[in-house]
Amino acid sequence: MLDKTFDAASVEPAIAKRWDEANAFAAGAGAREGAEPYCIVIPPPNVTGSLHMGHALNNTLQDILIRHQRMLGNNVLWQPGMDHAGIATQMVVERKLAEEGQNMSRRDMGREKFVERVWQWKGESGGQIFQQLKRLGASCDWSRERFTMDDGLSAAVLEVFVRLHKEGLIYRGKRLVNWDPQFETAISDLEVENKEVDGHMWHFKYPLAGGETYRYVEKDEDGNVIAEEERDYISIATTRPETMLGDGAVAVHPSDERYAPIVGKLCEIPVGPKEHRRLIPIITDDYPDPAFGSGAVKITGAHDFNDYQVAKRNGIPLYRLMDTRAAMRADGADYATCAAQAMQIARTGELPGEAEVDAINLVPDEYRGLDRFEARKRIVEAISAEGLAVTVANDEGESVPLVEAKKIMQPFGDRSHVVIEPMLTDQWFADAATLAAPAIASVREGRTAFVPKTWENTYFNWMENIEPWCVSRQLWWGHQIPAWYGPDGTVFVEKTEAEAADAARAHYGEGVELVRDEDVLDTWFSSALWPFSTLGWPEQTEALKVWYPTNVLVTGFDIIFFWVARMMMMGLHFMKDADGTPIEPFSTVYVHALVRDKFGQKMSKSKGNVIDPLELIEEYGADALRFTLAIMAAQGRDVKLDSSRIAGYRNFGTKLWNATRFAQMNGVARDPAFRPEDAGLQVNRWILTEFARTAQEVSTGIEQYRFNDAASAAYRFVWNTFCDWYLELLKPIFSGEDQSAKAETQACAAHVLDGIYAMLHPFMPFMTEELWRLTDKERETLLCHAEWPQPEFEDDDAASELNWLIELVSGIRSVRAEMNVPAAATAPLVVVGADDRTRDRLLRHDPAIKRLARVEDIIVESVVPAGSAQIVIGEATACLPLGGLIDIEAERARLQKAVGKVEKDLAKLEGKLANEKFLANAKPEIVAGEREKLEAARQESDSLSAALARLDELSSA
Repeated sequence: MLDKTFDAASVEPAIAKRWDEANAFAAGAGAREGAEPYCIVIPPPNVTGSLHMGHALNNTLQDILIRHQRMLGNNVLWQPGMDHAGIATQMVVERKLAEEGQNMSRRDMGREKFVERVWQWKGESGGQIFQQLKRLGASCDWSRERFTMDDGLSAAVLEVFVRLHKEGLIYRGKRLVNWDPQFETAISDLEVENKEVDGHMWHFKYPLAGGETYRYVEKDEDGNVIAEEERDYISIATTRPETMLGDGAVAVHPSDERYAPIVGKLCEIPVGPKEHRRLIPIITDDYPDPAFGSGAVKITGAHDFNDYQVAKRNGIPLYRLMDTRAAMRADGADYATCAAQAMQIARTGELPGEAEVDAINLVPDEYRGLDRFEARKRIVEAISAEGLAVTVANDEGESVPLVEAKKIMQPFGDRSHVVIEPMLTDQWFADAATLAAPAIASVREGRTAFVPKTWENTYFNWMENIEPWCVSRQLWWGHQIPAWYGPDGTVFVEKTEAEAADAARAHYGEGVELVRDEDVLDTWFSSALWPFSTLGWPEQTEALKVWYPTNVLVTGFDIIFFWVARMMMMGLHFMKDADGTPIEPFSTVYVHALVRDKFGQKMSKSKGNVIDPLELIEEYGADALRFTLAIMAAQGRDVKLDSSRIAGYRNFGTKLWNATRFAQMNGVARDPAFRPEDAGLQVNRWILTEFARTAQEVSTGIEQYRFNDAASAAYRFVWNTFCDWYLELLKPIFSGEDQSAKAETQACAAHVLDGIYAMLHPFMPFMTEELWRLTDKERETLLCHAEWPQPEFEDDDAASELNWLIELVSGIRSVRAEMNVPAAATAPLVVVGADDRTRDRLLRHDPAIKRLARVEDIIVESVVPAGSAQIVIGEATACLPLGGLIDIEAERARLQKAVGKVEKDLAKLEGKLANEKFLANAKPEIVAGEREKLEAARQESDSLSAALARLDELSSA
């Protein structure tokens, strides 16, 4: 006999241990002979990571797919692995060094010893998330764990980098990148958080060269002149005055008539020593918006992504102003020399090579070495003191510099939390546009499908406007780029230093000293190879032969660009069939939504609304959390997670546990000889039919990635159909004298319970595995290897009749509840308009109807009795004469009072939500809560109105 309760905290770890000891999740475990392969590669969590709600959802959905396929008997592999997480890991280890009181930076320690220390940390503390995933129930083949820096994956990275370089698809160049001054490295867009902060917009005058003037004319939309004056300057606005030092031009829109007289002329940057003031050209470009600000934009191509594009297409020099710590440059020649070089470029329009321009340091001597924000302060003061700030009159009529306090979007490093600087640096780039073309075609032509399909638009939008991919990072933890430089800077890219030395010898005609590139590869580079590198490539392994391509990728939408697209690019470039046709790494990309808090807000530490899945597992059990995530995972809809929902689905597990216990108390036990088609009792044929339909619905839902539909179907069948109705209908059989009926029912109930355990197993693996074991100690297999239920038995007549009975009883119960009929009160049931089939059904189910619906007698009549509540069931009308059971007027008064209260609530809620001031000022979660209250109030109003309508029917009858 089962214990009274299921103790998830103690039982779930014990079941996990049982699976582990049985090697239950090994590749191919439980597969039938000649089974089809099925493979998912896990999105590799960071080695520094711990389980968060995104991981919990992502891995729950993958596990549902994997367990379902394993139970179908397919040759399943869920490939686990971790990412080395370059910046995050380096940060953790450097912090660890500080905590240990070593007072030593990585540079003090040196590269070799620091990397050794990182490997030591990885062995001691890294990868704890795998244990947390096991606690969640993830059924990966843990024996095949991979790491993006293990020997096999490192070999794959070398192979890919060298081949792409030799094919001209990886190259070194100088481009603008996101630069993190804290870690002194380029970072990806994914590692940048754009935040709204308080900022300022300064307005400055750039004097025209030689004191030239022009007539500045401002017009309104109708062409009427609204302002006109003689000017000897052009006005610009900036939120980053320190970047003015690197301006290469001022741009205006070609259609902007205000500046037409001065296009092509030179203007002066109003900062730095007067005798060395730089002149820059005024150009036209489509980028400036004539309606925004002054309509003139300064172009600082080395420190702004938009400016970079303008500078590149107009041949404007790119002057880098900062060092790797985002301090103003202190290298190179003195300012006078550098300013003269820049002046020569401006006057001649002849643009030198990138390296020559980059060597020009245009930071005036007095600002060199300053922090960028200190330099900003001093530059603003200097310009204002010189009278070159645009001025406005204050309230006292005094002329003051025009400075707008405004909210601005500023980029921050997601780990360093410092302001990111767009920086022109030498980096390694992949030719993403060339690599993207086959990946675009694969999705366009349907070889890889996104689910939901709408995410294809996001994919295409990025892929078809793709920029070169910066694959290098200025870190020490990662795959060091296999590039060596000769004495004259010639680069040799090979897999090993020996091969590079051979290549250099062939180039120079003699052996030379080579220096290795210090940069490492972006972590996304190694994870882009994940679907095939984890299976052993570049070796042609058996695993690669069996499980590549993989079947589905389950991922979040935020890494479609950074991971999904790049896996598509790399897979199609390197993996080909015998005919040389590229092979997609997966046929389906399932994109799940975000897990938000119960108000729909994104979880963040700053908001204090982060939900820890491990805490939820400790409180409610992994099964409850998994089932909640699955039943709420509707395609394209974010999951609003509330702990009360998890508690509710824990109750669902308790319901199944108690149902099994009740069944055991009534002699229910598995009978291997039981065959559904031999069942004689209508109630058993009905439950077998409903189970067959539900099993198919659940299977279809999983296969179509409609996890919420699959979980909902299972929930309805178990809670409502099996527990609430079937077991209730069995009570007379269990307590009756018909031993044959009892034996059939005991075997049937056991058969359906076994099916329920199997059907629920992908969602709630722990409890179902335990119930499988405890209900029959002689099982031949673990539940995770049992056959997925695929029953074909259906008896439409039995299903129709029992579902009619349920509809009738439910209708009667609903009316009694609406009319507030006392629980102990009974009334006759009068059925009007019943045909012969309904009469037979009423006769057959007379005891059940009387017991379940609290009906004292069942009468078939031709006329509706006076004072009756009516329910239409098929062709007949079921009538409950309630006039003698309730005080109609008192009930009407109660309902009208309730209606009055809910109408007041509705008016209050509707008024609040129509108030623009409330909507603008209230926190989003408060607004969401009020909208939920409004919806609940409307539903209550509808229910009360229906009850009043029934009372009116009773009064008029």
